[in-house]
Amino acid sequence: MTRQNQIPTEDGSRVTLALIPLWDMCNHTNGLITTGYNLEDDRCECVALQDFRAGEQIYIFYGTRSNAEFVIHSGFFFDNNSHDRVKIKLGVSKSDRLYAMKAEVLARAGIPTSSVFALHFAEPPISAQLLAFLRVFCMTEDELKAHLLGDNAIDRVFTLGNSEYPVSWDNEVKLWTFLEDRASLLLKTYKTTSEEDKSFLKSQDLSVRARMAIKLRLGEKEILEKAVKSAAANREYYRRRMEEGAPLPKHEESDPGLLEGGGADSRLPLVLRSLEEAGVQEALALSEVVSRAKAAENGLVNGQNSIPNGTRTCPFSWSQQDMPPPSRTCGRGASASCAGDGAGSSRAQPPLCVPGSKRGSSRLCYSHKLERFSELHF
Repeated sequence: MTRQNQIPTEDGSRVTLALIPLWDMCNHTNGLITTGYNLEDDRCECVALQDFRAGEQIYIFYGTRSNAEFVIHSGFFFDNNSHDRVKIKLGVSKSDRLYAMKAEVLARAGIPTSSVFALHFAEPPISAQLLAFLRVFCMTEDELKAHLLGDNAIDRVFTLGNSEYPVSWDNEVKLWTFLEDRASLLLKTYKTTSEEDKSFLKSQDLSVRARMAIKLRLGEKEILEKAVKSAAANREYYRRRMEEGAPLPKHEESDPGLLEGGGADSRLPLVLRSLEEAGVQEALALSEVVSRAKAAENGLVNGQNSIPNGTRTCPFSWSQQDMPPPSRTCGRGASASCAGDGAGSSRAQPPLCVPGSKRGSSRLCYSHKLERFSELHF
């Protein structure tokens, strides 16, 4: 057992690392995180995902992790992982003539000018955050002005991640074309094709680890191939809308707290820098933004290597969706707290079974007084 999980200290002021007997032996399956830490009773509590019969193996849900995370931290590959994804790093170049304006719009949406996003196995393949970033990335000067100083500028920012409200048909065509090209380029970085990987997997001579590595590589390619097809389909759809001269959908009023788009992490809140409190801050006059563009190209604003007007990254990490509420943190599902099952073993843990439980029992509560190991490290 090499598991290390984050649990609250006795006074709840911080977290520490600990082993959790019995619970740590459970294998993963699809579902929801049903484990929390009860501060009042000082115990880890886990609710069963389903009814279990005596002698059946107990499964828990480790969290919305990619197969790369499962392989690295837990030593196994999970087939048909609906939460699988491929990381993609994107950023606005400081040599872009419109960099300062793009940086400001992104700042108002709580999105950094450079970040690691994800292409998802599930539909839609991109999150609301990535959609918002790509829309700003492909904006024209006039479109940027409309999001900074135009009528309903704040509402426009709020709906950047909502697939129902395009910035313009042309903007949609550009962003999907860009995504299609980028995913295609990533596919070309692999030394083998998907067909070759499938052929390799038919071999009986592969070691367990070699088979796992090929499956991981193949899974990444399939996500990228799916993204290419989806992007191409969207590009053609919006091109037709543009050629037809179709009117853009109008929104009445957006939800000021959410980036809506239906993506895997689309429910993460926007971080807007108190724009309403500052009187909507027409505050950064457009002329000021443009005048700072040249300085921003060199990465220097007010003598510092920073992004214009307080641009900052969103405090919610991309793996935040994998974690249970902070007040009830417990290892599985909190990706940052997992050091790996079986020290990187390619096999899952031995099954944990219900000892003589009553048929139809739907609740399992593992109440262990947990011994703290504050000196443990990853």
